[in-house]
Amino acid sequence: MSHMFCFQCEQTAKGTACTGARGVCGKLADTSNLLDDMTGALIALAKAVDGKKRNSSTDLLMIEGLFTAITNVNFNNETIQVLIDKITADQAGYGSCEAPYTMNDLWNDQEDIRSLKSLILLGLRGMGAYAYHARVLGFVDETVNDFFFSAMKAIGTSNDADELLSLVLKTGEVNLACMELLDRANTTTYGDPVPVEVPLTIEKGPFIVVSGHDLLDLYKLLKQTEGKNINIYTHGEMLPAHGYPLLKKFSHLKGNFGTAWQNQQKEFIDIPGPVLFTTNCLMPPKDNYKDRIYTTEVVSYPGLVHIGEDKDFSPVIAKALELGGYKEDKHQTGINGGSVVTTGFGRKTVLSVAPQVVDAVKAGSIKHFFLVGGCDGARPGRNYYTEVVEKAPKDSVILTVACGKYRFNDLQLGSIEGIPRLLDMGQCNDSYGAIQVAVALAKAFDCSVNELPLSIVLSWYEQKAVCVLLTLLHLGIKNIYLGPTLPAFVSPGVLKVLVDTFNITPISTAEADLKRLLA
Repeated sequence: MSHMFCFQCEQTAKGTACTGARGVCGKLADTSNLLDDMTGALIALAKAVDGKKRNSSTDLLMIEGLFTAITNVNFNNETIQVLIDKITADQAGYGSCEAPYTMNDLWNDQEDIRSLKSLILLGLRGMGAYAYHARVLGFVDETVNDFFFSAMKAIGTSNDADELLSLVLKTGEVNLACMELLDRANTTTYGDPVPVEVPLTIEKGPFIVVSGHDLLDLYKLLKQTEGKNINIYTHGEMLPAHGYPLLKKFSHLKGNFGTAWQNQQKEFIDIPGPVLFTTNCLMPPKDNYKDRIYTTEVVSYPGLVHIGEDKDFSPVIAKALELGGYKEDKHQTGINGGSVVTTGFGRKTVLSVAPQVVDAVKAGSIKHFFLVGGCDGARPGRNYYTEVVEKAPKDSVILTVACGKYRFNDLQLGSIEGIPRLLDMGQCNDSYGAIQVAVALAKAFDCSVNELPLSIVLSWYEQKAVCVLLTLLHLGIKNIYLGPTLPAFVSPGVLKVLVDTFNITPISTAEADLKRLLA
């Protein structure tokens, strides 16, 4: 029987690693091991092209490979093997006979070296996702592309702890540039997000649910469904799409289906419409609805229909018409019973009211800011984030990004002098905006970000959260509260460095942490 080693996500078995025949995410050991083989092939490719002029297709292979290895993206041995073969063939094109790196060497390396290399690798996987989303819109940054290769080469060659620690923070620095690239790609293409109230009711009639993160796939589906009497609903991290002007103009983009991504195996039961997964956050589908799940881009699962590069969504559209949707409007709610959620507070919207915010702080109307962001997941302890938001003082404002907001985004928190207390700034892909708001506030108050009345409380699940955390550390931001558990890939030695340097603090209880944060 095949066994695996994987500790890249927050749900990893026993808080240490998935080492059996199947991971907690549902990935089989042979699939996980193939992803290791693919990563080893990418490291060999990085060594092969060192000092040579790379083809654009090589850059895409690196980005696609890193993205494919993120949790809840690819469960399909066949498509992973095809990617491995492409990487190997591409390496040969550079005249290299470099053998693939064996990931077992990394997993069995000295504890702190393994930890540092894992931080870099997992950060690169998250950054690969951001670079991929920008690339499909025609936006590339050669500095970011170069770093993918130099960093992957270092993972396969360096065993110097100081050099690797420096590379950990460099990963955060380059990811800041990558997130800025994606921010520019999205806002140039779709316009700057504006606040919008999104209903959670699903109207009667045929519909399609779109999950993941890729706005271009959503746009193309909206174009192909115009005039067909099919409504489109977002799911999970696609919710912020409602705030973009170019997407808002489609009248059949109606609302949001369900709650957080990890509830899909319950919420998709008996769903009378198809679901299109554009990026990560796919869970192994139940037999009850497996026939109506479709994938595209790097997402793949055995037995599901995959929409290829031609982006012909006809099979999805046909399935929507066949299933017919609900016979009557179906009223759904958020986790806390709310019937609507608000999104679209992009950085330009938030910064446009910065003078009022500054005045409110100076007048004492706003006394504190909380950035409660990151990934959601299935652990019961994640109710902590709901409690932090519910129990935060009424004179505080909560900024949020990423899918962790589903714990509290249907709460009605009111406003302070016309400024909503809860500001959803978008996907994890939009973390750059939250960083820019913090930097702008620090500039307005002539202080550092660390001196602001701002507390950062993060939830993490997968690798995009890892690279965002590394970016915050690169910026020198301290006193971050992190949970619901600390990453299994961070060794005690590396954790001590992070705690001593940046005062990263594991979460405890909402009451105790709020008391400390507001002291």
